[in-house]
Amino acid sequence: MTESSEWLIYRGAGEPHDGIDRLPAPPPWRDFSSRDTASEGGGSENRRLGAHRHLAELHRPGAEELEMINAALYLRRPLLVTGSPGTGKSTLAHSVAYELGLGDVLRWSIVSRSSLQDGLYHYDAIARLQDVQIAAQGGFGSAAGSPGAVEGIGGYIRLGPLGTALLPSDTPRVLLIDELDKSDIDLPNDLLNVLEEGEFEIPELQRIADRLPDGEAEVLTADGTKVRVRDGRVRCRAFPFVVLTSNGERDFPAPLMRRCIHLELGHPDHSRLATFVRAHLGDEAARAGDDLISRFLERSRSELLATDQLLNAIFLTDAAAPPSRDRLAELLIQRLDRPR
Repeated sequence: MTESSEWLIYRGAGEPHDGIDRLPAPPPWRDFSSRDTASEGGGSENRRLGAHRHLAELHRPGAEELEMINAALYLRRPLLVTGSPGTGKSTLAHSVAYELGLGDVLRWSIVSRSSLQDGLYHYDAIARLQDVQIAAQGGFGSAAGSPGAVEGIGGYIRLGPLGTALLPSDTPRVLLIDELDKSDIDLPNDLLNVLEEGEFEIPELQRIADRLPDGEAEVLTADGTKVRVRDGRVRCRAFPFVVLTSNGERDFPAPLMRRCIHLELGHPDHSRLATFVRAHLGDEAARAGDDLISRFLERSRSELLATDQLLNAIFLTDAAAPPSRDRLAELLIQRLDRPR
């Protein structure tokens, strides 16, 4: 193997080898090895926060960002964060949750098919019907899934991220509604009433509330815990800290904008980018990648780029030390606003 190809793990030679043993540790943001390990203190609320803790610890908001975050906290309003990909919109939610001790961030990733119902709860009517049929065939007249027993209906209901965030608690949960601009035209309007009232109803439970013990049913939350819902209604006590993110692919209706605190994240300067890289990869990598930071900033004036592309380029060119460093960096940092 020539010196120019020493960094290659996969060589494309069609000959099996043990090169995978030379693969270095992954970038911190792609390290999945500790996902199943609870962070200090244990508990389900800490598991996902532990996976994102390095991002939360490293986030350093600017003055305007800091003010708008606190405005949303004081006013109990959703925070709509817009900006180019990779400017730290999602990280903001994890930073607030980590610093204020608000537990795991509930995340609702929006796609074109997302509906308000997806965010609130899911009722698995088909599974319940199947269990009723199985119980009837087996002669278990008092089984939880049988028609005469309504107590077990909660086992077929799971709250979504938004529904879980609206559960009553003394301190707010943090909810990240990511990439709202990818939704269809109706979802932003559908969110208005729920975000304004801080409550929603579960009709499947309301219809049988008078037949439930104390009117309560036990349901599963988005993060896997069981809670009791009374009279088929979920109503928050502390309004959640809601972060809505958008890459600016569309405009939102005025009623939604009126109910949100709007924060526009601009492009970071050289100092902030260097701090960002240093925090993720260390001082040596930041120094070695200073020229890539400068080139990234120069290109970002006329091209749509993302900061995670810069991190990828600096990490790979530092960890693998390829001979064609500049060419590889160019391949990794490709403009996002048009195909090459």
